[in-house]
Amino acid sequence: MVDDNPGLGFESLQQRVRFHYQYVVLNDFLPRIVSDPVLTQLKTGDHYDRSKIKFFHWKTWPFMPVEFSVACYRLGHSMIRPGYRLNDADDMLLSIFPDENFQNALTGFQTMAPGRAIDWGRFIDLDVRAYGTAGEDNTAANKRRLQFAYRIDPSLVNPLHALPPAIASDPPSLLLRNLERGWRLELPSGQAVAKAMHITPLDDSQILIGKAVDTPDAGEEPVAINTIANGVFAKNCPLWTYVLAEAATHKVAVTIPVTGAPGPVSTPQLGPVGGRIVAEVILGLIFGDNFSVLSLDPHWAPVTGPNFKLKDLVSYALGQGPPLH
Repeated sequence: MVDDNPGLGFESLQQRVRFHYQYVVLNDFLPRIVSDPVLTQLKTGDHYDRSKIKFFHWKTWPFMPVEFSVACYRLGHSMIRPGYRLNDADDMLLSIFPDENFQNALTGFQTMAPGRAIDWGRFIDLDVRAYGTAGEDNTAANKRRLQFAYRIDPSLVNPLHALPPAIASDPPSLLLRNLERGWRLELPSGQAVAKAMHITPLDDSQILIGKAVDTPDAGEEPVAINTIANGVFAKNCPLWTYVLAEAATHKVAVTIPVTGAPGPVSTPQLGPVGGRIVAEVILGLIFGDNFSVLSLDPHWAPVTGPNFKLKDLVSYALGQGPPLH
């Protein structure tokens, strides 16, 4: 940004970087994870409207509510893959957690090992890549394919069910840790939050625990929440679980940006409870910042156009995109 804007002062440069990043959060990130009807309720025309924030209130400075931090924004836990391939090297398919020597994983806390430069096209659709073939990880196409986030649903990958002792224990399961944290902080149930928001709660038969895939494997079909744990969660679903299950009832067709893809993917998005909480808190934090794009220039858009996305910001940072003035 400095190179493309010679003579511009630090604060002006800082503001441009901030505006571009916040624009991506508001216009690329939120629409990917929150269903469109929820975001539409927070807008006047095509722009977010602070007066439409209905449930998130603050006196002096916005804050991070426990319903957001302990439950709703933990949607990301369900989107984590068991491992990621960083680049073309054969040994760059790494687990998210390490072995007992903290090797061969993505946890950090050490000097970056040689050869671990990230090919960003594996994580963001910077270029057009082949779809790949399921179950054939070592094919050339699969080694370079775009690694999508997993769908938002009440399901976590195996590594998160048994975290290494150096990371967490008693319990080692991230799922149990999330549920216990919500219980210890006395979060209300998902149904109670829905009623407080004047939203008809999901029926227990709609709160399905399992993967939100189009065709489940035999023996992996989702089960209703009131049929597990001796029915203790009947009409009393933990908020975190409720938000994930609610997303599975709000699916949209998303086109996969690669060649050879079989067609649109049925993708869950946060619904009227989880999506509204996440969107209102993020909007509130940005509206509450006197130096943010929503406070200083809510109609601002990048010079490259209103369709500016994360991939454009990363391309620019890599020296591949057009100047951002």
